[in-house]
Amino acid sequence: MSIEFNLPDLGEDIETGDVIKVFVSPGDRVEKEQSLMELETDKAALEIPSPAEGVIKSVHVKEGDTIKIGQLLVTIDDGTGSAHGEDKTGKTETEPEEKKEPAKEIKSGKEKPLEKVEAKKEPAPPEATSAATEKEEPKKEAAQKPAPEKKTEHPKESAPREEIRHQIIPASPTVRRQARELGIDITKVMGTGPGGRISEEDLRTYGEGGAREKAAPAPSPAEQETEEKASVAGAVVSADKYGEVERVAMSKVRRLTAERLSESWKAPHVTQHDKADITELEKLRKHYGKEVESLGGKLTMTSILLKAVSSALKHHPQFNASVDMENGEIVYKKYYNIGVAVDTDRGLLVPVIKDADRKNIEELSIELKVLSEKARTKKITAGELQGGTFTITNLGGIGGTYFTPVINSPEVAILGVSRSAVEPVYIDGEFQPRLMLPLSLSYDHRLIDGADAARFLRWVVEALEEPFKLSLEG
Repeated sequence: MSIEFNLPDLGEDIETGDVIKVFVSPGDRVEKEQSLMELETDKAALEIPSPAEGVIKSVHVKEGDTIKIGQLLVTIDDGTGSAHGEDKTGKTETEPEEKKEPAKEIKSGKEKPLEKVEAKKEPAPPEATSAATEKEEPKKEAAQKPAPEKKTEHPKESAPREEIRHQIIPASPTVRRQARELGIDITKVMGTGPGGRISEEDLRTYGEGGAREKAAPAPSPAEQETEEKASVAGAVVSADKYGEVERVAMSKVRRLTAERLSESWKAPHVTQHDKADITELEKLRKHYGKEVESLGGKLTMTSILLKAVSSALKHHPQFNASVDMENGEIVYKKYYNIGVAVDTDRGLLVPVIKDADRKNIEELSIELKVLSEKARTKKITAGELQGGTFTITNLGGIGGTYFTPVINSPEVAILGVSRSAVEPVYIDGEFQPRLMLPLSLSYDHRLIDGADAARFLRWVVEALEEPFKLSLEG
């Protein structure tokens, strides 16, 4: 039985994706749940598993294609050979034969190629309109009409493609909005990105004098060699007036990150800095670290901060909210889902720990490790990247002292963590070496005032310096 496998629903608000890699070819045998291809969506990069065991009959997409939900990906023969499967497959394969048979019967059993019979449908010269002439010279008339027949086939084939292009325009929401603002019909713009994706540059080019032509002036032999080498790596090497430049198309994750951060930056940002003395906490972390590892997790400062922050959000609800300017409302969230920024080879992803306030530090450590690994190995799902109310981003493993993280809209605050360092701290009349952790809290000033931010950050600092505070007040 042949199985036609279409792109399944990938989650809320996901309509399209870019094919990054195709792992199978016609004739390959696949197992159930074996990866067929890698797809990058607006949320994450993920692998599409096979729905059944069998042999790949055909692959209907290729690398670089932008595909939509429900689009046919592959046809798999599961080897059952059931009548139901034969009917399903036969409908596609025998349809051309069903069209040919009526054409043969028109000539009373004389088998004529379908194209010759269809050629009769072309307008005939005035002298050939009589029924007698039509019967006497069918072969001659068909032979005289090959060129018009080819011409009529071309529009029939191109029309569906044009309709599809009008229905599925590969462009980001930002580009679509700019097209509307500029009064440009985006369906008439030719995209130069992967899969025909339309960029802001394509809009500018179209607005300056029409759609960009794909054909460019013939490059010199040296330029052609350089471009061919660059195209292998998915880049285009060219030059501006200062020297050589390289243009590389943004990945879907990087493009989405850029768009969302641009939207987030519209909120008035303020960043509050502070330090936490984690000398004693670090001793506890190392002491209980092996116990957490035996359970499948990793006790990190981030997992401890997840607990501290989820408790702080309950005491400071304006940090667990969003701003609805259109309706003039503040939306207070009654759930505490904390996102953690994860550095991957495709860019920054933010898996979300759901209901962080209901989990202990051991549970948070295990879940954080699992989600981080899934994000790095492209196993993360769209649902695991959605629903956050607050974000933590930790650069301590790389370095730095302080930074100003950008709010992850529609959230109103984000906590940045830098590398801890031993510093001399004046305590009880003398300087003592203490391990200090730099913290940076960025917040939306439309909702949160500076005093509120200082109180929130001090609550987190005190929770880290006095772990018993979490049990006492959390």
